[in-house]
Amino acid sequence: MRDIHVPQGGPPQGPLPSREIYASMGEAGIFALCADFYAALEQSSIRPMFQNEMGEGSKKLAMFLVSACGGPPLFQNAFGPPRMRARHLPFVIGPLERQVWLDCFFKVLEEAPQKYAFPSACMEDFKQYLIGFSAWMVNSAGSAA
Repeated sequence: MRDIHVPQGGPPQGPLPSREIYASMGEAGIFALCADFYAALEQSSIRPMFQNEMGEGSKKLAMFLVSACGGPPLFQNAFGPPRMRARHLPFVIGPLERQVWLDCFFKVLEEAPQKYAFPSACMEDFKQYLIGFSAWMVNSAGSAA
């Protein structure tokens, strides 16, 4: 059995992303953003961590982000309480994996205002949300890669 690392500070304490994100992008925009994010992950060094079919992961993330950004509770209705850290414990996520994940997301966000109607005014707060959220998913002091 492996030792499970618990990040200092516990779960993210910051606010959820702005409701303006969902109001501007809608479900279609969030789902499209997540599909492109997973396409970036598919080309990354952490690709082996994901299911063979990346589409399912993309949809689950989109469902989670729709509700986190002020839309209906799609993820909760389909899968119950998010409990994202528990759902990610089967995967070895170290600082390197987290950074690759963030790099892929941030790359997709570069075009998000034009491509998905992501509100530019919400970008920095959304990035901070992703930084805090992803820190809580780290469960290994080292890296699997």
